[in-house]
Amino acid sequence: MDAIRDILKQNNLSITDNRLQILAMFYEHKGALAHADIERRSGDRIDRVTIYRTLQTFEEKGIIHSIPTADNTVKYALCKHECGGGHHHDNHVHFVCEHCGTTTCLDDVLVPEVKLPRGFAPLQASMVVQGICKNCR
Repeated sequence: MDAIRDILKQNNLSITDNRLQILAMFYEHKGALAHADIERRSGDRIDRVTIYRTLQTFEEKGIIHSIPTADNTVKYALCKHECGGGHHHDNHVHFVCEHCGTTTCLDDVLVPEVKLPRGFAPLQASMVVQGICKNCR
């Protein structure tokens, strides 16, 4: 819990029970979480608006990053140390298991560089690979 408190302090965020609980869920789960996952895990302890605002704040501070999904929902995963407020450097592939539904950050698999036509400037690229994870195989 001290590491989680340190992350909030380093990002100049007040340390609240809700922020501690939500950030702890990311450390305990080791994979990506959707808003609904956090809501389900928290039971009635944290309301959905607080979860939404907390996720938004964490993403703005570079604590978590968003992962697009095929069903147009968003999942979130912890950022690495290189990320900061408004500057995400999570240029890795995300893997979604078709069997168990787990979304995993593949930190060592980088999104390939995309050569865009003249006049276009990329700000962010993401790649999601779907398949069967090593646990389900």
